[in-house]
Amino acid sequence: MGTFDDSGEYTPRLITENDLGSLTLDEAYSATMVDVQNGQLVEGTVVRVDKDEVLLDIGYKSEGVIPPRELSIRNGVDPSEIVSVGEKIEAVVLQREDKEGRLVLSKKRAQYERAWGRIEEIKEGDGMVSGAVIEVVKGGLIVDIGLRGFLPASLVELRRVRDLQPYIGTTIDAKIIELDKNRNNVVLSRRAWLEETQKEQREEFLHNLRPGEVRNGVVSSVVNFGAFVDLGGMDGLVHVSELSWKHVDHPGSVVTVGDEIEVQVLEVDLGRERISLSLKATQQDPWQEFAGAHQVGELVYGRVTKLVPFGSFVQVGDGIEGLVHISEMSAHHVDLPEQVVTPGEELWVKIIDLDLQRRRISLSIKQAAEGGVVAAEYQEHFGEHAYDAEGNFIGGESSEGQEAWAELYGEEEAVEGAVQEAVQEAVEEAVEEAVQEAVQEAVQEAVQEAVEEAVEVDSETTET
Repeated sequence: MGTFDDSGEYTPRLITENDLGSLTLDEAYSATMVDVQNGQLVEGTVVRVDKDEVLLDIGYKSEGVIPPRELSIRNGVDPSEIVSVGEKIEAVVLQREDKEGRLVLSKKRAQYERAWGRIEEIKEGDGMVSGAVIEVVKGGLIVDIGLRGFLPASLVELRRVRDLQPYIGTTIDAKIIELDKNRNNVVLSRRAWLEETQKEQREEFLHNLRPGEVRNGVVSSVVNFGAFVDLGGMDGLVHVSELSWKHVDHPGSVVTVGDEIEVQVLEVDLGRERISLSLKATQQDPWQEFAGAHQVGELVYGRVTKLVPFGSFVQVGDGIEGLVHISEMSAHHVDLPEQVVTPGEELWVKIIDLDLQRRRISLSIKQAAEGGVVAAEYQEHFGEHAYDAEGNFIGGESSEGQEAWAELYGEEEAVEGAVQEAVQEAVEEAVEEAVQEAVQEAVQEAVQEAVEEAVEVDSETTET
């Protein structure tokens, strides 16, 4: 109510003071509202949290809406796990007004803007970032470092890791190796951080390695060009050519991840921190073994592996192949190797040359057919009773290979016999024909002479 003065005059209560000045009420009301532009960074208070949106009061004429996908760099999160009512947060204006007239905001974009400045400073200072692994994607991991940092699988550890799932939820340290704000691309390397922090241990490990020494290790990964072996401090590479004395199509046919193997150190590159290893160096060289058990002139049993224009290759031992030149395939002229042998065929061959240094063996099918000393392992197989004192094969149970040889040379002998028989018959016929012609000529000549003599005698009688 109002008041009265001493004279009893009434003064009404002042309801409000006209402080608008020259402004109208609408103008004064608009002046209290925040004006925003697309891309502007704003601050506000969370007033409501729902599953499909979060409302943020930034002092605008209406609350701003933050869709769930714009709340966090993590996918499929519950909004209530990210923000709560009454919390003050920053956001970036995406749209002042969408189709429904709402102000659309993004907390995630504001987080990006703040994080980029910090990430750039760390990259320039060659520093380290720390964050939680939030997702496994094709080729690596996504790490929350204020934005989505990509950590390739090959850079998670010092050696490649196959199963990345156990890293989900863990916090890791990493170096920033690539940064592109325009493409919103950040590439991390935990391996670089591990190498930096474990440099002294690696150097000590490398200096303790000596070429030629044998170490035990575990196969950590298998790739097309070889296998990596964990030596207990660092990984070394066994190149595919050092996996076996035999030909290897793929390293996976020789070793698998987790195999415990014994390898020999071939080379240690201190500058590049690389270790070259060999698995076959710890195994018996089949060529040395074969050369020690065989000599030139011996007969060995083998299997035809492939044909080439100049002959055929025959496997005569485990991982040992020799060449039968086309001139050594048969006693007869041979135009093509397939005229004599076929791949997979088993047969006897004679060793005619053994070059251990070049790892080459020359074999002969033709000379094997002539006989000779059979290698010791085959004498044991067929039994001592099948060989004479000099090691020559004299009999015993016939093998498929021997039967094939017998059939092959039996056919050749049959052909030779038929040819000889045909020649003999032709000669006999020619002789008989010549004799008959000679007899006929002799008879005709005798008759002619007799007739002439008779005519002469008759002529003389008449004259008398």
